[in-house]
Formats: sequence, structure tokens, C-alpha cells
Amino acid sequence: MDTNPHRYCVIMCGGIGSRFWPYSRTRMPKQFIDFLGTDRTLLQMSFDRISGIVSPSNIIVVSNSLYADFVHEQLPELPPENIILEPARRNTAPCIALASWHIAARDPEASIIVTPADHMITRENEFEKSVRAGFDFVESNDALLTLGITPTRPETGYGYIQIGEHVKDSISKVKTFTEKPELEMAKVFLATGEFFWNSGIFIWTAKSIMSALSEHTPEIASIFASVPPETYLDHERETEFIDRVFPTCKNISIDYSVMEVASNVYVETVSFGWSDLGTWSALFDLSPKNNDNNVTQNCNVLAYNCSGNIFAVRGEKLIVADGLENYIVADADGVLLICRMDREQKIKQMVTDARIKFGDKYK
Repeated sequence: MDTNPHRYCVIMCGGIGSRFWPYSRTRMPKQFIDFLGTDRTLLQMSFDRISGIVSPSNIIVVSNSLYADFVHEQLPELPPENIILEPARRNTAPCIALASWHIAARDPEASIIVTPADHMITRENEFEKSVRAGFDFVESNDALLTLGITPTRPETGYGYIQIGEHVKDSISKVKTFTEKPELEMAKVFLATGEFFWNSGIFIWTAKSIMSALSEHTPEIASIFASVPPETYLDHERETEFIDRVFPTCKNISIDYSVMEVASNVYVETVSFGWSDLGTWSALFDLSPKNNDNNVTQNCNVLAYNCSGNIFAVRGEKLIVADGLENYIVADADGVLLICRMDREQKIKQMVTDARIKFGDKYK
């Protein structure tokens, strides 16, 4: 199918993925790892998925400068000017602002899909249909569109979107956003049928998002609007500009800074087999299980009276376990993690505690 030359994609892949510790580390985050044994990393799978919708020449990857070599190695087809490297982590609002002004300098009529690099999509045909419908909508309306995932369980690790007035097809106005509710509230959300998981995938035109950023977070927008478009068209000048100004940006997400306060926010409710693959339990859900309902990630395991576990160990080490139920057992680069799956939200704190007690060796 032909691609619209005015359609662009921004793949955000600068995060650390600390909830996948110890596999995902500062020096090798999860988006650069082949978690599913497909010989394609999460970043490469994201690129493959979108390249049937957006011309590869219009795909922009934004990452941290620490990971420049990984991006170049894993996506050699991308020219240097399509890889934007941030010198500091400043969350999604500065990332999206930078990418939007960069794309608008190339093509003022651009429409853009923004997607994280670490998502899993199992029904890619449905994904393509939803994205194309989303592009059609934002190209005809001044709209900031987010994709809302039909929830399958009262998940407490995701944000939720409440739908409001129906607009067309699967698109409605957004009524409210709620960040990671408690379990009882998540159950209520699920029962109403009005709430959808916030996928973190957005579609809009360059004009609409730049206008929204200028209105709702002018301290960020003014930084990227302060230079002429020619700066973004000269890779060397753009890099120098980014290195100088990006660390001065406020650290804030696009959800808090724009999506929760703008009046022209819409949601397209979709169901294409989505997971943000943000946790070990998400990987467990997506992975094939053996007869005892255990997952083994390319490792040797002898499990007795064990069920509902995920075992992930690098190297030749043999795991022998007895009596474990619903545990994460992960061993990588000098760290062995043994944690109940229902306690995995504590992993971020574990990483922090390890850094405080032992320094940066295990981060």
C-alpha cells in the first residue's frame, strides 16, 4: 500500500526500562534487546511495524546520546539526520517538542504518529487500520489523538482514559485521564466500559501539537521555536543546538503538560493486542508457557512443583527450583533477582536501593 509522503513517525527510545532490571540496564535498555527470541529487538520490531504505514525515510528515532551506536547498528537503513540524540533525559514533552519542530522544518504539512520503542503489538493488520484511521482524522481536524486500548483486566500499572462524546467510528472526545489507579478503582473502571488503557501512542499534525505545546508548556516550546527552520535542516547545526539547549528543558511528560489540559484531545479506541512490555509480568503474559505454566527465557531450568513463574538467566547457568509459584527469577550481569510477580512494582525501588548501597555498578 502506498504511503502518504506527509506522514511521519517518531519512535521514542531513550528510556532505561528499569522495571525489567536486571536484564534492562542503563548501558543496555530493554528496547535494544531481543526479548522474544525473534532475532529482532523491540526497537527493530517497532520500526518494522510502522514502515508499512510511514515511509522509512520519514521515520525519526529519538534516543539518548548514550545509545547512538545501538540505534545505528540496529537500524542501519536510517540516515544520520533521522536519528535525534538527546544529551539528557527530560521525559516525553521535550522529546516530542524537539521532534515536532524538526519534522515541521522538513514538512510544514506533516502529520505525525509518536510511539514508544518498547511496545508489543500482536495484531499488526488491526494496528495499521487504526493508525491510518487516526491519521485521516487528525488531517481533517485540529485534534490531538491518543490510542486507547480496550482493557482486559483491572491493571494498576497503566493510565486510564475515560471516553466522552462520540465523534465518529471509534473516535470520541476524552473526558478524563487517570494515572495508575488502585486495584479497586481499576475494577470500577473496567466495569463501566467507559475507560481504556492509555497506550502512550499519539497521532496529530505538526501544526496542532506545536500549537498545543506553545499554549500549555511555552517554556519548552519557546526553546525549539527560537531558531529558524534551517537549523533543523543542517544536521551538524541541529546537533550543536540540541546539546546546548536540551538539558535546560523542564522534565515533564506530554500527558501532564498537554494531553490532560488541552481542549482538543480525542481518543481512538482500539483492540490490536497491545502491551507496553513494561514489566516482567507483561512478558510472562506474552510468552509461551510449558505444561506447568512456567516461562523460560532461553535458559536451562529444572522446576519441581513450580507454576506461574518466569525464569530468565543469561549464560550457561542451570536454574533448579522447587515450590515456587508466581515468581520472577532473573539473572544478568552480576545481579540475581528473585521477586514475587505481584511485587514487581517494587523493582524500581530495588534498583534505587542497589545504587545507593553499591554505587552505579548494578544500575
